[in-house]
Amino acid sequence: MIRGFSWSRRSVRPGSAVEAPVRDPGAAKLVLVTGAAGHIGRLLRPALRGRYRLRLLDRRVVFPPAVSGEEAIVADIEAPSALAGPFTGVDAVVHLAAEASPEATWPAVRGLNIEGTYRVFEAARLAGVQRIVFASTQRVMGLYERGAAPIRTDQPPRPDSLYAASKVFGEALGRHYADAFGIRVVCLRLGWVIERPTTDEMRRVWLKPSDLGRIVNRALEAPVQFATYDALSRQGP
Repeated sequence: MIRGFSWSRRSVRPGSAVEAPVRDPGAAKLVLVTGAAGHIGRLLRPALRGRYRLRLLDRRVVFPPAVSGEEAIVADIEAPSALAGPFTGVDAVVHLAAEASPEATWPAVRGLNIEGTYRVFEAARLAGVQRIVFASTQRVMGLYERGAAPIRTDQPPRPDSLYAASKVFGEALGRHYADAFGIRVVCLRLGWVIERPTTDEMRRVWLKPSDLGRIVNRALEAPVQFATYDALSRQGP
């Protein structure tokens, strides 16, 4: 024990605490999707539509909502002042926004993937959001030799790039927000999201677009406080 030091589960809170708003239990959950105009966001939107009300956020012009129950917001997660409004009344966040290139430089991943991810988690906490689904990547285990033995999510990460290392940070941040603030957090280590793999490497980390939707829907409802899952399609002919 360190003299003069005490700690409680909810004693360390950045910013100021905000009481969660009262939500209509009969209404469909409102899900905020960051990075909604990106490759994964465009594929995911139809799978979430109808089950949830969607708030689509991206820092560039987002495609206009085509159906009722959707709204689009242009905002930059690297700008702290831009995030308070979009998170108001949100039940869950699917955080996709990221610099996703394995060749990305440190300034690129630091701004969007490190500081931006922290701002998303903190804005969610301040708005009383109940759940965050964090899009991680198979690359956090990229320096293990695939095929030699099964790679488990409880093994130490071995990121293959600065991009992958930034996703390790996001997973650790999710663990912190789950334990310290009681937000339910699910980290999904997404595979290569394509319709049909063309190489052995793609096949090992393949995630079909239709499976992506099913996995995220389950992550939004899973009865867990914190979990990390591989998000891969079943291998087969």
